Amino acid sequence: MVLKQALDAEATASMVRELRGAFSTGKTRSYQWRVSQLKAIIRMMDEREKEIVDALRADLNKPEFESMLYEIGTLKSSCNHALKELKNWMKPEKVRTSLVTFPSSGEIVSEPLGLVLIISAWNYPILLSLDPVVGAIAAGNAVVLKPSEIAPATSSLLAKCIEEYMDTSAVRVVEGGVPETTALLEQKWDKILYTGNGRVGRIVLAAAAKHLTPVVLELGGKSPVIVDSDVNLKVAIKRIIVGKWGLNNGQTCVAPDYVVTTKDFAPKLVDGLKHQLEKFYGINPLESKDLSRVVNSNHFDRLTKLLDEDKAAGKIIYGGQRDRDQLKIAPTVLVDVPEDSLIMTEEIFGPLLPILTVDRLEEGFDLINSRAKPLAAYLFTNNKKIKDKFVTTISAGGMTINDTALHIVVPTLPFGGVGDSGTGAYHGKFSYDTFSHKKSVLSRSFIADAAVRYPPYTEGNMRLLKAVISGSIRSIVIALLGIFEHTIGKPKTA
Repeated sequence: MVLKQALDAEATASMVRELRGAFSTGKTRSYQWRVSQLKAIIRMMDEREKEIVDALRADLNKPEFESMLYEIGTLKSSCNHALKELKNWMKPEKVRTSLVTFPSSGEIVSEPLGLVLIISAWNYPILLSLDPVVGAIAAGNAVVLKPSEIAPATSSLLAKCIEEYMDTSAVRVVEGGVPETTALLEQKWDKILYTGNGRVGRIVLAAAAKHLTPVVLELGGKSPVIVDSDVNLKVAIKRIIVGKWGLNNGQTCVAPDYVVTTKDFAPKLVDGLKHQLEKFYGINPLESKDLSRVVNSNHFDRLTKLLDEDKAAGKIIYGGQRDRDQLKIAPTVLVDVPEDSLIMTEEIFGPLLPILTVDRLEEGFDLINSRAKPLAAYLFTNNKKIKDKFVTTISAGGMTINDTALHIVVPTLPFGGVGDSGTGAYHGKFSYDTFSHKKSVLSRSFIADAAVRYPPYTEGNMRLLKAVISGSIRSIVIALLGIFEHTIGKPKTA
């Protein structure tokens, strides 16, 4: 069922009741149901591939290559990984128990949380909508997906396809803007996952707090890149470019936001960037078919404001061309913009890349640590000591060394933020765990019941308690012997 009409409180509450009713039947808990829904997503990607590419082109002018690789391909990989591992994820995890509960066995049982709400973003409107759904379904939940209204063509297509391919008694799509999102947030959910900016993230968190609903926030921040002088510069530059402009023209939460390098090395880095950018996108990048456009006029004006500020305008050394009618801004490089400029205090989320220079590379570490914790951080170096210091001292949601952004496509690594860049994580089994409750189960038999647990609390009981707390087998044996001798009426022995 696709809900396109404006939702009021009554309609939203009715939908939530229906979905909770479906969950209460137990259908979403079965392995077969989970597999059927994951396979339906793969089939949707295969059969609607052209429509998906067209919708992404309409919303973002996203190149077909990027749509296939970063949206459709990545989502299918996520589904296939879940299908391959699901039986193992669902198995109870056996754990050791303690002497206090002997004899006993323990296990951790994963159970679905219930009904979850996923509020998606516009920049990867297929992947960031359905990848969390993969985790929620794999964990056995009912789901409501709220796609971003800023990508309307993709939102409409998602609504139509999910109604056609998936079990709508347990999976729903709600389209719309602020009123619909507000109506959804008034309801009680068992978990909410929100992808977007910190301002809306705070609104989501405040709404969830009224119901004590746990929340995963996938936000963003200013993700830095540090470049050492000992690297393969040509390869490093290509990887920086593809992570910045090759990922939705900078409109990516883990895209490089700024670069830090030494004053001595900066000219080589700048020259290399100029050469490679022209090679990739031509002498007139506004005409390139390999660059996404800015999503809408509001974001275009925001980026223009960053460029036109007095503190930044004179620092452009490459690019800067723009076409408001086409919502296009060329890849733009700036050098040594002031740290208090708008472009260095706000998340850029667009095709602008400031380069800051320092005397010593380690000064860049202090610069990063003086700011809010980013969603990602990148280092290019062949120096193991610098790499180890970077990993140890820089706090970020995730890192890639000698490349950019690739850590988010590895299913065995969690994707999530820290501090202002978010809370919680998903991808692979981390998605399954995010949407599961880990239930502790301790099992005992009726044999070997320890009378020492029960009143009256004697001196012998206290000696045994202290022995158990100490963890000393010898002390426990001595205490037990004392209790036994006292019970049969024999004199105590030291």
